[in-house]
Amino acid sequence: MTTHLVWFRNDLRITDNRALHAACEDLHAKVIALFIATPKQWQQHVMAPRQAAFIYQHVQALQASLAERGIPLFYHQCDDFAASNAWLKEFCAEQKVSALFYNRQYEINERERDAALEKLISGEITCRSFDDSLLLPPGSVTTGEGSMYKVYTPFRRAFLERLTESDSRSLPAPQARDIDGEVKLHALTPFDHPQQEIGDDFPIGEEAARDRLRRFCREQVQDYLEQRDLPAIDGTSSLSPYLAIGVLSPRQCFNRLRTECPDVLERRDGGAFGWLNELVWREFYRHLLVAWPMLCKHRPFIDWTDNVRWRHAPEDLQAWKEGKTGYPIVDAAMRQLNATGWMHNRLRMIVASFLVKDLLIDWREGERYFMSQLLDGDLAANNGGWQWGASTGTDAAPYFRIFNPTTQGERFDKAGRFIKAWVPELTDVPEKGIHQPHQWAEKAQRVLDYPQPVIDHSTARKDTLAAFEAAKRGNQPQG
Repeated sequence: MTTHLVWFRNDLRITDNRALHAACEDLHAKVIALFIATPKQWQQHVMAPRQAAFIYQHVQALQASLAERGIPLFYHQCDDFAASNAWLKEFCAEQKVSALFYNRQYEINERERDAALEKLISGEITCRSFDDSLLLPPGSVTTGEGSMYKVYTPFRRAFLERLTESDSRSLPAPQARDIDGEVKLHALTPFDHPQQEIGDDFPIGEEAARDRLRRFCREQVQDYLEQRDLPAIDGTSSLSPYLAIGVLSPRQCFNRLRTECPDVLERRDGGAFGWLNELVWREFYRHLLVAWPMLCKHRPFIDWTDNVRWRHAPEDLQAWKEGKTGYPIVDAAMRQLNATGWMHNRLRMIVASFLVKDLLIDWREGERYFMSQLLDGDLAANNGGWQWGASTGTDAAPYFRIFNPTTQGERFDKAGRFIKAWVPELTDVPEKGIHQPHQWAEKAQRVLDYPQPVIDHSTARKDTLAAFEAAKRGNQPQG
């Protein structure tokens, strides 16, 4: 009998999974599945313990879903990608696998792993790979000269034109296979990687993710543009953790959005298009990763920004990580991240700007810390967001755009509802004083158990502009 093996990676779902769907098309083939954990590889890339737990629990859910359809999921753990390839070749021989199916990953190490595997089993096993985690594959949206766009807006224009011409349908989950008896559930031993409790904000399973998607598109997306920047309001989709590990596909998101908002592509001033725009940003960063693999190696897109003389300020860095900078909106955001593994997108921009342009600390420190905490950790999105905020990336904020953390707080959390939820030391500070609490405390003759600002924003702004301007000239700043 022909045996098809589906290798699951960051595509932990049975619905709209192109590799799984293709493997199941032959109704007479035996279909088996596999997940390989590589904890040492994860440790090198500082995967968050919460994300490791999220993956583990979704592998368990995936195994149960596949078993109901007559597909056993095997599990193995090895140190790194090289070891996984060697083990996989032996496993295929043991199981008499004739064809291997998998969905492509776009980071440089993963692409090298897959190329090495195909070479290793060439002539023995047929390999079939699919573009599954994107609406359009990398390299399919290019300029008139055939190169990748460096600016987002023209990319989006070309992307949406191509998208309307492409087949973006969602595929159904496979039917149950005709097998004898029940599928044995192979033991899933815990990863040799730290795991941390996730909490109730992100329930496990495809059904929970799809329910959240449906509810958001039906009830909230119309108000997305008005509410997405307000962290005290649940105004975003909160689907990023599911997208990051493939519990949801972007096609499911796009198709659900079109079902609930049929005019999404025509009404470009509406909330539905605003959310679609965020999905296209996700695509843009992944396409960039393939076009410029050096982004996977934490290199800045803009070469001259590597000349910036960053401050070595471990105490300030630690204060930023712990949410003890003395700037309430920054501290509330970082405490939300540390406590939940998630952070509101507007806050990601604010804390990134503060680290890079107030504290003048290398953006890679922030990128790495985010990956160590984020439930939705994703190299392309995280690197793209940090390089945007640090003014080192393609189509990034210009280096002279520097958020004032106080006015950002006043604008997006005016009454301090979000701040007070995460910084209890400021519970008694009135609305008018919440964004500069020490000024209020001095006038009110109160003592706050809250840090003084670690840096003066106006002074920091001048120092940052000088550092970037010196770097752009190719000189190092004096002093």
